[in-house]
Amino acid sequence: MPRFRSAALSVAAAVAVTVVACSESTTTAPLSPLQLKVADASAVSSITSEGRKSRFKFHETRGVEADDETADGAKSAATPSTNRATVNSGITFHGGPVLQATTNVVAVYWASAPIYVNGPTTGTGLGTADASIVGFFLRNLGGSPWYNINATYTNAAGLKINNLVRYTGYWANATSAPASGATVTDAAILSMLQSGFTAGTLAYDSNTVYSVFTGPKVNLGGGAGTSYCAYHSAATMTIAGVSRTVLYTAQPYAASWSSACTATTVSANGDIGADTQVNLLAHELAETTTDPLGTGWYDASGLENADKCAWKFGSTSSSSLSKNMKYNVVLGGKYFLVQTNWRNYSSGGCVIKF
Repeated sequence: MPRFRSAALSVAAAVAVTVVACSESTTTAPLSPLQLKVADASAVSSITSEGRKSRFKFHETRGVEADDETADGAKSAATPSTNRATVNSGITFHGGPVLQATTNVVAVYWASAPIYVNGPTTGTGLGTADASIVGFFLRNLGGSPWYNINATYTNAAGLKINNLVRYTGYWANATSAPASGATVTDAAILSMLQSGFTAGTLAYDSNTVYSVFTGPKVNLGGGAGTSYCAYHSAATMTIAGVSRTVLYTAQPYAASWSSACTATTVSANGDIGADTQVNLLAHELAETTTDPLGTGWYDASGLENADKCAWKFGSTSSSSLSKNMKYNVVLGGKYFLVQTNWRNYSSGGCVIKF
């Protein structure tokens, strides 16, 4: 099945969107709910198929976790400064842009109250003012051995992606915030973001990923927990009279669909919602960095780097906080359970660090 399916929808006169779907390879075997894989964008309302290319990229619901089958990602002595599509690493460059210099992130918390423990109340602020575990994760992700896996990917000039993530700010938006049980279409997400740009609440930056979070049991995008756990996409919006490409991710509250979208029920940091969300957030940021428009890095089956390692965690350790809590990444002194990512070096593979 082709990796991309085109979709076009109008959010308002100011917004024109083409969206992209990511799926694992199709299977003919019956699937249990935990094994359900998204096959196309049909679960998302207001989307019609129009061809190969689109911009929805879905993080599929959890399948049966594979046995640890790859190295733990110890860094090779020969770190590549460039990497090309000719490298037989199991993933290919298709010529489009990547976020080579930096990946900036703005968190958009769309809810009537803080979604995560110690999360920001209504208003805007710098990323340094977000006291939630999601905020902590974003502040410490850049420069980490985990995010450095993305440095094995390059732009069209052969320059490797910098291991740099900047959490530049947040918008805690209570306006028309969806309640528990509500279904929010992708068009509604884009309309909300457009309102932020129009009002000047959100500042536009081409290297920024606007990550939208909602509270428990909000069906963000229309297929949350059944067809996907999160997704990234891009939209064309008119901002200050200029047509701009806006990168965004949809981050439904993973703990609402624990069997499909989480890998642990034990919180390492006092907030199971945030602790399970960061795994999906890391997945979408890694993919947006290496394939923001669906024209960058993906394999012959249409899988992006994080797709190739979805729900594979490699070797884990037990925390002294709880014998039942497993972790594989330490950021800023805190423990996290984050999936591996595909290394675009040598013969490739799912690794936890580089």
